[in-house]
Amino acid sequence: MEAKVVWLFVFVALYWAYCIFWGVRGALTAKTASDYFIAGRQLSIWVFVLAATATSFSGWTFMGHPGLIYRDGFQYAYASFYAITIPFTGVIFLKRQWMLGKRFGYVTPGEMLSDYFQGDMIRILVVVVALLFSIPYLGVQLGASGFLFNVLTDDLISRSMGMWVLSAVVLIYVASGGLRAVAYVDTLQCILLAFGIISIGFIAYTHLGGWGSFNDAMAVLGKTDIGKWGTTAAGHNAYLAIPGVIQFTAGLGVETPVGGLWTGIMVLTYMFALMGIQSAPAFSMWSFSNTDPTPFAPQQVWASAFGIGLILFFFTAAQGMGAHFLGATPSVGEAAGIAAVLPDLTANAQGGLIPHYINLVGDAAPWFVGLLAVCALAAMQSTGAAYMSTAGGMLTRDLYKRYINPTASHTTQKLFGRIGVAFIVISALLVATYSQDALVLLGGLAVAFGFQMWPSLAAVCWIPWITRQGASWGLVAGLLAVIFTEQFGMAIAGSLGIDLPWGRWPWTIHSAGWGIIFNLAVCIVVSARTQTDSGRTHRMTYHNFLREHASLPANKKSLVPVAWIVTIAWLFFGIGPGAVIGNTIFGAPNEGPEGWTFGIPSIWAWQILFWIFGVAMMWFLAYKMELSTKPRTKIEPLTDDIGDK
Repeated sequence: MEAKVVWLFVFVALYWAYCIFWGVRGALTAKTASDYFIAGRQLSIWVFVLAATATSFSGWTFMGHPGLIYRDGFQYAYASFYAITIPFTGVIFLKRQWMLGKRFGYVTPGEMLSDYFQGDMIRILVVVVALLFSIPYLGVQLGASGFLFNVLTDDLISRSMGMWVLSAVVLIYVASGGLRAVAYVDTLQCILLAFGIISIGFIAYTHLGGWGSFNDAMAVLGKTDIGKWGTTAAGHNAYLAIPGVIQFTAGLGVETPVGGLWTGIMVLTYMFALMGIQSAPAFSMWSFSNTDPTPFAPQQVWASAFGIGLILFFFTAAQGMGAHFLGATPSVGEAAGIAAVLPDLTANAQGGLIPHYINLVGDAAPWFVGLLAVCALAAMQSTGAAYMSTAGGMLTRDLYKRYINPTASHTTQKLFGRIGVAFIVISALLVATYSQDALVLLGGLAVAFGFQMWPSLAAVCWIPWITRQGASWGLVAGLLAVIFTEQFGMAIAGSLGIDLPWGRWPWTIHSAGWGIIFNLAVCIVVSARTQTDSGRTHRMTYHNFLREHASLPANKKSLVPVAWIVTIAWLFFGIGPGAVIGNTIFGAPNEGPEGWTFGIPSIWAWQILFWIFGVAMMWFLAYKMELSTKPRTKIEPLTDDIGDK
């Protein structure tokens, strides 16, 4: 057995021991249902900061994101702005959800929304969203962990075997310890995720010969039409420029976009999809699990926007784009190659990029291969564990306790929570094992589904005008629009003999964008037609409470228009149609370092600049506008038995 495989097993064993320890510790401390499902509302500041960051930025950040930067170039690297857009959702909603959870004793978002809207349809829909999010999302993460071990052990462990064995440990500690165990394991997983991405970034920079050599190679690339997408309509190499504001294609499955698919509108709507991570039902439960909102701002501004953003824009960018010059794209290597140390990945094999980077240090430091493999494993399990735990809680509280056994004891609730976790894990594993095609189709839906929760959360946190019927039917319309602008909907229609004319992501608008368009249209129309005095009076009891405890002081209310202007401007120019300016404002892609203002491609400089602006925007919203700070007045709960209302 190779040394690297031995070290791999050693580090995995140590990591498993840590996970099992917290599973046992969590089981011993979870005396009540509230303890088990939301950690007794007592997560410490730094546990939440690290755990929420690990949950937000999963194995996709570690494994998938660099591969897509490699495949599509810097036009896709705009997706790195999810370091800001994911916690942006938290800035808008988390504090106010925490306040409602503390006041009324909510454990799940279904409880909160059904009380607020006075109906159970929204409760059921929230559970549906949670399952549609968690099962495919978890399946993708678990499948990737099995693939990683298959590559790093040189086929000693098959993908399926690795996936099932690795998943068994996750099931044990999540089912045993609940959200508290998940949170404490996530703290280590966050550190490992960051360390692993930075380390692999250094591996890439080392083989590229450093920053200067990397930029020289990109300068040569910029003067060619080599690459997956060739050149944009403006004649720029598509790896170093976005292809325009929008393309009115019939759909990506019908007509191939010119110069790539990542137009300004595509980037913006894809960012909408990724906002779905913190608007998904699981993050509502994360908000309920805190003693107070103190951890929200540092997690959103410093851990996510600044810390993860720094890693993505400097280290992940080098992993993805650098692979072209290290042998992964032979045609690029012939023109601007630096070293042929990676295999040819052009046959849609970009998912294997990171394991190949890890293997580059195998002979020199086999122990480091084992450590990096555990970093990748931790990244892939961080999000999955959180969604397993919270979805199990929703199945228990919103279905079993609500409709089957309303007087269920703490012990019974914990038992069914564990059964729910097992159901979700086994479902994800079965799909990942026996229907990888279905997993790919479903995986594309997950985050776009989560984003469809925005109108419902906006209603309970900000907008009393939205009615129960508007939120419920809007959510249904949004979910259907997502399905039928994704591959999953195409497959369903095809099986029925229906040929949908628009294809996937028509007009380079992501399914999350189409979903929210239909969601809001139905929500607004139905809400306008279903207003009642009694319903409005009931909803205002929540909003009056929020206004009493969360309103800005008088001396800051003049900043509200500034906040709107800053946010809209950043969305438009940073990740929207205005981003096209970044293609050439600091020098055209074919000019090279001597013509690039900052010595790097203009598109990369634009992304770094708007990352800095984005961090400043997040600070302004979270701290200055007090969207994520502790309320000025104490929140008094209406019941002493929190979590068992």
